[in-house]
Amino acid sequence: MSDFFNNGWSIWISAIALGGIVFCLWLLFTQRSFLGKNVQVEETGHVWDGDLTELNNPVPRWWTVMYIGLCIFALGYLVLYPGLGAYKGELGFTSGKQVKQQQEEINARLEPVYARYREMPIEDIARDHEAREIGQRLFLNNCAQCHGSDAKGAPSFPNLANKAWLWGGEPEQILHTITEGRTGMMPPQSQLTPAQASDVAQYVRSLSGLAADPLRIVPGKRVFDSTCFACHGADGKGNVLLGAPDLTDDYWLYGSSEATIVQTVLQGRSNQMPAQKGTLTPEQIRLLAGWVWGLSNAEPAQAK
Repeated sequence: MSDFFNNGWSIWISAIALGGIVFCLWLLFTQRSFLGKNVQVEETGHVWDGDLTELNNPVPRWWTVMYIGLCIFALGYLVLYPGLGAYKGELGFTSGKQVKQQQEEINARLEPVYARYREMPIEDIARDHEAREIGQRLFLNNCAQCHGSDAKGAPSFPNLANKAWLWGGEPEQILHTITEGRTGMMPPQSQLTPAQASDVAQYVRSLSGLAADPLRIVPGKRVFDSTCFACHGADGKGNVLLGAPDLTDDYWLYGSSEATIVQTVLQGRSNQMPAQKGTLTPEQIRLLAGWVWGLSNAEPAQAK
């Protein structure tokens, strides 16, 4: 409420808030004065059920006092809380600060639950039945929006239940990914013509065993070797240090059709995994990493 790009909006919001209160007080007193002088208790002629009569009465005192009290309350509220443009209020209240405080209180209550897993290796967390249940709930609450409730992803969101890892699938690599986030980018190859990009698409499809035009594989490989090998490697197996995917497997982040690959080559792609260190505690991230690692390194869960 108190964040504005310029003072004009702040003044406008303040004028509306205070003007509304002033208008209510003006309307209250002017109408009470008018009605008190000109309105007498008399019947309007409207009768229901034989004896239920509508009367024309002046405004009662309690009604006036109630509205004055509400206006005073509104002024007090605007002094204590943000409501007057850029003014942040004497209490410095923000909804973000309130949410953070509530999260800290919840984390403090749950500290005894998470303490057990603070130093536990990721592999052991993945084998612990109780830890996996907690990790799954954390995933459903924080990660399923992008990766799906089954963690198998969607177009542009990686499948976490297979062995294809853009940034590496070792426990510590997953832990780092969740904690710090990742930003991956495939730069657009605008120096290539659509025909060259199409040849590259045929070559790339052949690397993973998909149907490809044999006459276009060789020219596609020449373009690949001069343009794409720096990130994806001469063998097309990618580079986890750069987040460059392995092009020889059958996992495709955006799709394997020629048109999709050509679009990727010519227009590029950009993806971001947001860092969770500001949302989750280190113990929660550790439990989450253990559950995710266990998806592609499945072993019989052991109750402990």
